Amino acid sequence: MSDLNYLYGAPLSKADFKTTAEDFMVDEDLGIEFTGSGEHVCLQVVKKGENTQYVAKLIAQRAGVSPRDVSYAGMKDRHGVCSQWFSVKVPIKKPIDFSDLNSESVFVVSQQRHERKLRTGCHKGNKFTITLRNVTDPLDILCRINAVRSGVPNYFGEQRFGRDGHNLVMAEKMFAGERIRDKKLRGIIISAARSHVFNQLVSLRVKEHGLAKTMHREVFMLSGSNAFFEDAISDENIARLASGDIMMSAPMVGKSEKGLTEQEKVWLGPYQYWCDGLGELGLKNERRMLRLIPQDFSVETIDESTLKLSFGLPKGCFATALLRELVDYTDASPRERKEKDSKDEDPIK
Repeated sequence: MSDLNYLYGAPLSKADFKTTAEDFMVDEDLGIEFTGSGEHVCLQVVKKGENTQYVAKLIAQRAGVSPRDVSYAGMKDRHGVCSQWFSVKVPIKKPIDFSDLNSESVFVVSQQRHERKLRTGCHKGNKFTITLRNVTDPLDILCRINAVRSGVPNYFGEQRFGRDGHNLVMAEKMFAGERIRDKKLRGIIISAARSHVFNQLVSLRVKEHGLAKTMHREVFMLSGSNAFFEDAISDENIARLASGDIMMSAPMVGKSEKGLTEQEKVWLGPYQYWCDGLGELGLKNERRMLRLIPQDFSVETIDESTLKLSFGLPKGCFATALLRELVDYTDASPRERKEKDSKDEDPIK
């Protein structure tokens, strides 16, 4: 991500990020009302220093099922204190208490019955509380807060690409004909390749036009939906953008140029190899919102070199995309855990 263009210019301040687990806190907003009955048990779990798959295995062992029978809305970082929801199928007549799983690193907050299992991407969003330490220029960060509130490029975070971009190296090998048998790994690699192309196109747009200026023709997304349509800029579309009914977008490339504007086709020219490789996989064309707008963004000065940030983001969005517009941060979490996390990264967050 270091090569991607900044919307507000490169930050002047440096800081450490994830110095301790408590410095990176995430609360998953599921946005679902449970029925209170059914054969699926939904669990809200707070984990510290553990990855999502590890907790899923614990739940599977307690329920006496395979780990693949435990589902969750999205992966959460290992190095942090994160709350998230899991679900597992348990017969209605089988009482089970998952609080037996409680330990120093895992705590079951609640369990409720529901008629359906949780599926990947079913959550509404995530609430982040991030503490930055060893901040070299707090004033520069504070001066950027108001700008960042209005939105930043919706880049995919570096964790999507693996340690030192290893997932992209694997993607190039796959496009060259190397077969990848592991379905999960294959999905991670494909996701990384699409995310890379998306980031590059958004970066080009940021450089030439920023995020506020519209083109003569845009592909708009309906807010709260994956549906999109191409249309010319007009009084009506300007009003719909202002009301939040629609939003500007950038492509997640697929098997054809359908859904691409002429300007996007030009911008994608240098990445034709990646587009061709993804197209041959038969992926359908999709869109992703161009601008990431944080919700309820606040900042607190703890001391002269420590700041605490709080904000909410929609599902699938990366806190680091917002953070990079504020500060030149260093991930201070233990290296061995970062290497393990890069291998466990899920295609959908």
